[in-house]
Amino acid sequence: MKHLFFCLGIFLLFVSCKKNEEKPKTNDEAEITKITAQLYSDYGKSGDALYNKPFDSLLFSPALRQMLGEAIKISKTDIEKVKKSAHPDEKPMLIEGSLFTSLYEGYTSYKIQNVVALNSPTASTATVQVLLENDSVSPKQMWTDTIHLINTSNSGWRIDNVSFDTIANSKDLKTNLNNFISAAQP
Repeated sequence: MKHLFFCLGIFLLFVSCKKNEEKPKTNDEAEITKITAQLYSDYGKSGDALYNKPFDSLLFSPALRQMLGEAIKISKTDIEKVKKSAHPDEKPMLIEGSLFTSLYEGYTSYKIQNVVALNSPTASTATVQVLLENDSVSPKQMWTDTIHLINTSNSGWRIDNVSFDTIANSKDLKTNLNNFISAAQP
């Protein structure tokens, strides 16, 4: 009997010492991770991408897409207005820098830290905490931004906002866009 308990103890020791394996992702987590990666690959490093490609309806929520579109329209209109003005060397209203991250200079690498999806009968929301790093500035910067996603009527996950870390000048993406749009209003 002692021999049996000894063998069982050794077996449990080896099983419990097994490397921490990542648990398999749910379908929601996999889709959310894919969308987050697409955001950073398509739009993450610079605001220039905003002017050169349409906003993906499979990436952004309708409300966020509308705000982004309005901000870019205002910016493009102001660029043309300044070009045709008596002072074409003035700086127009521009969306500059890395719009979707806390740091104006953007990031050099990122890592998804966790995904939390909350489902209810009427809507689903998710948050993704992303650790970002910029090692091209001195001193090296590291921060965590939180991406907020929604999934209503099972239409798929869409980015609805980004909450910025304390290193940013504002609290989130929608606030930045609202401030930009409001500044253009007469």
